[in-house]
Amino acid sequence: MAVGTLSLFYPVFLPMSAAAVAFAGHRALQVDWRTALTHFFTGPGRTSRILLALFLALNWKSLPLGWTVRIFHSFIYHLLRRPKTLPQRALFHYSITASRTSLLETDYNIHKSNSTYFADLDVSRSHLVSHLLGPGMPIIARNARYQRVRDKEGRLVTGSFGIGLGAVFCSFRRELGPLQGYEMWSRILAWDRKWLYIVTHFVPKGKVRPARWDGRRMGPTRGRVQRADGAGAGGDKVEEEDFSKYVAATAISKYVFKLGRFTVHPALVIEAAGLLPERPGEGWCGGETGTGTPEDLGELDEEGEWDWKRVEAERRKGLEYAEHFAALDATNSLFDGGADGAIGKFPLG
Repeated sequence: MAVGTLSLFYPVFLPMSAAAVAFAGHRALQVDWRTALTHFFTGPGRTSRILLALFLALNWKSLPLGWTVRIFHSFIYHLLRRPKTLPQRALFHYSITASRTSLLETDYNIHKSNSTYFADLDVSRSHLVSHLLGPGMPIIARNARYQRVRDKEGRLVTGSFGIGLGAVFCSFRRELGPLQGYEMWSRILAWDRKWLYIVTHFVPKGKVRPARWDGRRMGPTRGRVQRADGAGAGGDKVEEEDFSKYVAATAISKYVFKLGRFTVHPALVIEAAGLLPERPGEGWCGGETGTGTPEDLGELDEEGEWDWKRVEAERRKGLEYAEHFAALDATNSLFDGGADGAIGKFPLG
């Protein structure tokens, strides 16, 4: 999701997409589908057409514009289907996106190519951010009206709203085979004064399911995570399990929010979406770190409401991992332009 994408989505891409769908529907109604389908499946060259159609169906996500369709589907889906309100605990909950390894994603080792994980991450993050922060982004984008973002001098910030991807790290643990189904479990890991960190786990489809969906109870295992093979059914408590054994890969990404060239504090976007409880003192953007004054959180009630202490404790826990990832930005300084030479320049890169 590049800076400026969302600022163009509603006034430009959404009307264009609607017009394209309307035109395609108008043209489709003029086709004699019975004759067309009969010719397709029984006419000369049917075997080649059927095999080609099967190939395209199995590889649609890897075809030209496939990525674009997946990204804009996430925007439109949550624009139309998102609940009006989400519970406070949803801030750190997983967004689960299902997919399948296409044949065109398979490398010479006969498993999903490492490079293709990053396109999937784009889609998974788009679902998460659109669902969680969707209501907050228009508020920040219309800052002249809502007056949420000001610079250090207290002046109101203006400009087009956008989201920029700063970096992605991915750790591979086990392979995903051709045509194998898998799920991307993405959630907010932490944030600081500039970056929103998102963690994504790639899990084979059907291995794990959440104990509940936000706003809907899921039976006797409410509040717990369970395996999808039925463990814990019948009212029994689910035993604690090392769910990391199901993870095929884990990625961390960081997003930055922009109004023009001005960097918007992630807490302002989260707060505008109604997912941050009120915090005493200097709030979520105060203190030396710009993320609130570092009070002792004391003993937390794990079963209680998601007050500011529980949110801050979860943010700090995720930040312990995110800070190591952020430290890698300094490796840019290692580039010396080949001051001591290079081994060569090669074609077909």
